[in-house]
Amino acid sequence: QVQLVESGGGLVQPGGSLRLSCAASGFTFSNYDMSWYRQAPGKEREWVAAISSGGSLNHVASVKGRFTISRDNAKNTVYLQMNSLKPEDTAVYYCKAVHIVGRKNYWGQGTQVTVSS
Repeated sequence: QVQLVESGGGLVQPGGSLRLSCAASGFTFSNYDMSWYRQAPGKEREWVAAISSGGSLNHVASVKGRFTISRDNAKNTVYLQMNSLKPEDTAVYYCKAVHIVGRKNYWGQGTQVTVSS
């Protein structure tokens, strides 16, 4: 069955780094655009970054220069490297897969990132 499993979250001090991973299974990973979203307590889920099946990148303005999305099609995994973390980056981070043609989509279960001293 289709699975997206996020990992790599945790507690980190301001200015620190984390690398999130999202391991995909049950579908042809290379045929999907991949994204990261996040949801902070009391707020709506927001898009953070995306990487197309062809490798084109986009990041929301608030994380540009600090976060980088990447993918490894051989490992069926998408990553989010997060540097210079701020308390306002605290959220549950989710990965999402969207088929490049049919737009069928899947979500992971999320991983908690807490930035606090």
